[in-house]
Amino acid sequence: MVIAVPREVKEGETRVPLVPETAKKLTDTGMVLRVEKGVGEPCNFPDAGYADAGAEIITDRKELLKGADAVLRLNKPPLEEVGLLKAGCVHVSYLDPFAEKNLIQKLADANVRAVSMELIPRSTRAQKMDALSSQASLAGYVAVIMAASRYGAILPMMTTPAGTIQPARVFIIGAGVAGLQAIATARRLGARVDAFDTRPVVEEQVKSLGARFVKVDLGNQEQTKDGYAKELTQEQLEKQREAMANQCALSDIVITTAQVFGRKAPLLITSDMIGRMKPGSVIVDMAAATGGNVEGSGLDREVSKDGVVILGHSNLAGMVPVTSSRMYSSNVGNFITEFWDQENGVLKLDPQDEIVAGCLVTSDGRIVNQRLI
Repeated sequence: MVIAVPREVKEGETRVPLVPETAKKLTDTGMVLRVEKGVGEPCNFPDAGYADAGAEIITDRKELLKGADAVLRLNKPPLEEVGLLKAGCVHVSYLDPFAEKNLIQKLADANVRAVSMELIPRSTRAQKMDALSSQASLAGYVAVIMAASRYGAILPMMTTPAGTIQPARVFIIGAGVAGLQAIATARRLGARVDAFDTRPVVEEQVKSLGARFVKVDLGNQEQTKDGYAKELTQEQLEKQREAMANQCALSDIVITTAQVFGRKAPLLITSDMIGRMKPGSVIVDMAAATGGNVEGSGLDREVSKDGVVILGHSNLAGMVPVTSSRMYSSNVGNFITEFWDQENGVLKLDPQDEIVAGCLVTSDGRIVNQRLI
């Protein structure tokens, strides 16, 4: 079986889909691994490292894709490259399946077995393949570091000859994977941290990290079977904004992490709320790529409003590309080895398997994922 790994072509992408360490694990199982020349350059992984791991270095991108039984990527494939894949090829990458209906249909028409890394189930068995969680954790870390570097004061309390400096106040909205990592990072930097989430079940996790949980009575608000927050009603959103407005006014740094998978991000912080914040405060909108949690935030740019700096970068994990590449590479490598039939030299994607059923999007010339039909 031939596995191909092409270079990422998305503008501004700093991460790579496979690192030499994972490449060695794949070739050790008997897979034939071919990587495009320069595949690891953005993270300073030289071609020699892949060659030492047993991979073949290919210069012709089209021939690389045409000869592959499986293709591993980070980002979704360009439409023009789908036709290069042979029938039955397994394609593993992020696909943004709810927004990329044309791409998904084209993959189905090409009889490609497309796996969406966003749809890996959140289960104990699938945890080692969960790329969304691994990248979100890094994004939460980067969000705090970015805010701290942009904020004009230090975060920890410090006693100096000039007096005692009070700790910065950080308010984190959303206590999922990204939010919890943001809480932990802000606490390590010495900030006083408050956090809010619509799911009461995460209160103990927030407290265990040394933060204060901000309680807002939203009525019955549970989480999905995968552990994500359910979408709020308009009435619940208004009540939430009202409670958060006072907390934002007290805070020096606010980080929003709220996203509803497959839908536009909810608006949490309005212009009125920003107007009540202290000049010099910093907001990091981690949902900027899906519409934004903050009114007026700009995608991949810094915006200043009423003296408040708003940061809305779309690829926070990409700001630590070496670490994020290693984590994604491990996730995708774990997926491949989980379903590798070494005796017969094939990938066995059994649609009855709970992980496969969750993330397989197209197969046998049609869209097969129940969430997309």
